[in-house]
Parts: sequence; C-alpha cells; structure tokens
Amino acid sequence: MSGSSFGSIFRITTWGESHGPGIGVVIDGCPAGLSISEEDIQKYLDRRKPGQSKYTTKRNESDQVEILSGVFEGKTTGTPISLMVRSQDQRPKDYGNLASIFRPGHADYTFTEKYGFRDYRGGGRSSGRETIGRTAAGAVASLLLKELNIHVCAYTKSIGPFTIDEKDYRMSEIRENALYMPGNAVAEQAGEYISSLMAENDSCGGVIECIASGLPTGLGEPVFDKLDALLAHAVMSIGAVKGVEIGDGFAAAASTGSTNNDPFVTANGTVCKQTNHSGGVLGGMSDGSALILRAAIKPTSSIAKPQQTVNTSGEDMQISIHGRHDPVIVPRAVVVVEAMTAITLADLLLQNMSANMTHIKKIYET
Repeated sequence: MSGSSFGSIFRITTWGESHGPGIGVVIDGCPAGLSISEEDIQKYLDRRKPGQSKYTTKRNESDQVEILSGVFEGKTTGTPISLMVRSQDQRPKDYGNLASIFRPGHADYTFTEKYGFRDYRGGGRSSGRETIGRTAAGAVASLLLKELNIHVCAYTKSIGPFTIDEKDYRMSEIRENALYMPGNAVAEQAGEYISSLMAENDSCGGVIECIASGLPTGLGEPVFDKLDALLAHAVMSIGAVKGVEIGDGFAAAASTGSTNNDPFVTANGTVCKQTNHSGGVLGGMSDGSALILRAAIKPTSSIAKPQQTVNTSGEDMQISIHGRHDPVIVPRAVVVVEAMTAITLADLLLQNMSANMTHIKKIYET
C-alpha cells in the first residue's frame, strides 16, 4: 500500500492499524534544535483521545506517546523522529461478526475490491485511529510554527443544524465545553441534539473551522502546489472529511466581484487588506492575512440503527453496528484538522527558504 506519506521537506509517514499493537508516525525533515518533549506532544493527543465525554467512544485508551528517535536532551537532532502510541484496549473479537459484511459508510467494500483483502478489526488502516500519527506530527509542526510566531487554532463551528456565527464567537470558551465550540450556549444546544440522536441510535456531523495567524506572505506556489490546494489535500485526507473551503468558500459563488474582492490599503507602511473574503490566500499563495479554512465532517458511519447492506457473498441483509463508537466525530477531529494544517504550513515554510536569492543569501552569506 502506498500513500501513507505526506509533505516534501517536513514529511510524515503514519503507520499502524486500529486494533494492532500500536500506531504512530515517522517525521523526516524536522530541523535540528527544536525543543520538544513527550509532554508537548501529549497535550495534542489528549484532545483527540477517546472517552473524554459522553459524546465520544468509550474505548479505554490513554494514547500515551513515546519518542523513539530523533530527540536528544530535549531537542530534535535533525534525524527522523519516530513517535509511537501503544494500544491498550484493542478488541478485535468485537468485529468478528463483521468480517464478511460491508458496513455502510465505511471503506470495507472499496478496500476489499482494491486489495482482495481487508483488516475488519475496526477498519484497520482506514480507521480514525490512524489520525493519532497525524496529531502527534502536528504537535511537532505546531512547535516549529510557534518559534516563528505562527499560531494555528481549530474549533467546532457547527454540529448538525447548530452553527455559531463569527460575530458571536467566544474563543475563551472553546476548551470549556465537550464539543470545542466557541460558545457554551450553542454547545449546550448541540449537546442536546446529539443526545436525541443517540437515543435513536443515530449520529451527526458538523463543520470545523481552522485559523492560522502570523503567516508571512508568499507560502505556496502559483500552479499545482498552491497553498489552498495543498491544504485541501491535507485536510481531505482525513477519513471523515467530505469538503474543504477557504475563506468565503462556496459562498463566493453567490457573491459579486465588487463584494468578494478584498481592497488593498497601506497601514503603517505595510500593504494589507480591508477584508478577508479570500481566507488569506491569493493566487495560491498566502497574502499575509489570517488563513481561514473549514472542513465538513460527515456523520459517524457506525450506528446501531438498522441499515441495508450485503455480505461478501452478495447476499442482501440488514446490519446494526454495536460497540464503542462516537455519535459525533467532530470534537475529536478538531485537533486533527489543526494538525494537518500545521504540517502543511511547516512544510511550505521550509520550502519557501529557497524561493529567491535574498532568502538564500540570508542563510549562507557571512
């Protein structure tokens, strides 16, 4: 299987299966001298681990990270960084009855058709547990970004029909509710909605918004490696994501040029924009304003409500999936979207050092 790596200079490769002995990531290309510890990475993993609230799976995993290589005396050495999380509560037998059944909304059918074989233990490589490696790598990328005063923050903008308008954001409340929403009042309403769906053995989705501030102008390339194209690639590679938009996104299609264009002005001798409909990207390159990205997350596929399906013999049947599953994936996916955004930006920052001779001379001229 190919396709488990992402990035050019800051390059990550995730490995492991949902109910295997462990899961992790190898990061290549991280500069030497970056201060890092297991505690730094653990803060990110704790945001996506199971069992945080009644809205997440009850699988009992501490998701404790181990740094196996690439760090010495608290600093990166410039060699590959290997990070591992050992599984403690894997129950492959829970999936024995699903070995010959195609679960609706999952990769069971496509995986079997492509490879002639599949790991039915929670989806194997197709499981959301694969995102542990991405999240750990994103923690490292975020530390690199912070050294350059670049900060990435993701949160839940909506759950089902409950959306928080930008003018009503209370960013200080994001960590105060189980749904990571910038508004406790709406989070409470959304929580009641999720509970009603749980009572009906159903699930829901939502939208995650991610903002990166402090970016320099010029990250990304004007053709295939556009900043927005690479971000879309990175975020769409997360299993539950079904759509990505930058800035006004799809709303721009109903706008006009005079409204959608962001006027330029000069403030304190610096060129900047009066508005940010573009979401911080012009012509595939960062424009110096805040990067704004949104990801649409589908409802959890594993539900106990009866669904129509077929088995590997082509026989029609009904299936009800029981076990430890999230009624909504969005809260745990927030940090994953943040991580993939940080990884993409870290990689582009390193690539951008060779964009012109001025940058190169700053490094090599004495």
